[in-house]
Amino acid sequence: MKKGIIQQSLSGFYDVLDDTEHTIYRTRARGNFRAKKIKPMVGDHVDFQSDNQREGYLLKVHERENQLVRPPIANVDIAVVVTAVKEPEFSSNLLDRQLVALEAQNVTPIIYFSKTDLLDPSAASTFNETIVTGYRTIGYHVIFHQPAFNEQVKTELLSLLTGKISVVMGQTGAGKSTLLNQLSPELQLATGEISQALQRGKHTTRKVSLLNINGSLIADTPGFSSYEAFEMTINELPQYFPEMLQLSAECRFRGCLHIKEPSCAVKKAVTDGRIMNSRYENYLMFHDLIANQKPKYNKEK
Repeated sequence: MKKGIIQQSLSGFYDVLDDTEHTIYRTRARGNFRAKKIKPMVGDHVDFQSDNQREGYLLKVHERENQLVRPPIANVDIAVVVTAVKEPEFSSNLLDRQLVALEAQNVTPIIYFSKTDLLDPSAASTFNETIVTGYRTIGYHVIFHQPAFNEQVKTELLSLLTGKISVVMGQTGAGKSTLLNQLSPELQLATGEISQALQRGKHTTRKVSLLNINGSLIADTPGFSSYEAFEMTINELPQYFPEMLQLSAECRFRGCLHIKEPSCAVKKAVTDGRIMNSRYENYLMFHDLIANQKPKYNKEK
């Protein structure tokens, strides 16, 4: 029996990176996995058996530390959230949706702002003072640089990702594959251009796979034009906004939802400018989305 990590999933096959030999083995799931409703994912730590590198079977999927839905990957340590400042236009709502999903799974986010060369000096200064400073104040690690990528950025990113399982995620066309190509030019990943009519990029990545880059396992993942990942309750949601969680102890009422309650420390912080207006507005929108979600029924018999 061997141990490893699923590096790629494609058409019912699972390519496993062996822990000891660092060799790739192609495997399939055992027949009883379906009966037990076990669905292996990229990033899973597994036991497997294989007589050669092309024919093997997964025996066991170990318990996951976490798992993401968009993208579908397990046991993630760090997520690099690639966020374009233009083309497509910056959306705080889309960024905050991703950050909430990562907070809910206890995954450490790094916000990487791409396409910064499209900002003139005045726009760059304003973006830095409002958006970048705002997220750094919350406590997020933010990379905002003009140009967006150079040797300094490469050194910074690789030092954060070395020895970790990481995922590069973000909106279609934001520049995920471009970033990975810059980190490791030999990858030569396909990149796409933005559709000016739709403000959406062409999907250049269609599967999830872990790439070995300078001692880091980094997933390049399909992009998206929208992001729905609200599996929490309205009472849990405030926990995934770190700045609100920190202030919640100062609210008059335990379990304050920071909406209509009197003597709310979070609402006061918004008024005082200590919490970004965009963050609070997105929080209210997410609260309403969760409150109005239709219940999900299990249709399997």
